[in-house]
Amino acid sequence: MLSKTRSATVRSPARGVIPDTAGSVGNGSPVATNPAPAQASAVTDRETRGEHFRRRAHRTRLHGYAIVAVALVAFLIALAASNSAHVKVNWVFGSSRVSLVWLVLFAAILGWLLGLATSATFHWRTRAPRRRGGADS
Repeated sequence: MLSKTRSATVRSPARGVIPDTAGSVGNGSPVATNPAPAQASAVTDRETRGEHFRRRAHRTRLHGYAIVAVALVAFLIALAASNSAHVKVNWVFGSSRVSLVWLVLFAAILGWLLGLATSATFHWRTRAPRRRGGADS
């Protein structure tokens, strides 16, 4: 009579992998190895409907980002072409004449950098208090 229990537990090295155990189970009957690894890989290679939808949605988002990037570059080129006239800029201690597109570009970059600095300062000053490394704190 065959027993359905093993005398020693054999642990799989990874989930879903059948360990290669040559010999007998404990009652003298031989252990069958994995007869068809090709069938198991064919089942796992199939893409589910959810994975397919996520992949297609990700591709659509990437196409959308590319279209927006091209439109933004075209807008910046049109902005530069239409604002090539020189304007007078009054500084605190004098004045100068610069191209309007360079003035707009300088103001945009300066505003972006000041925004980053302000955000970093607020983050630094409102961060959570640190815990001390001691066991009694």
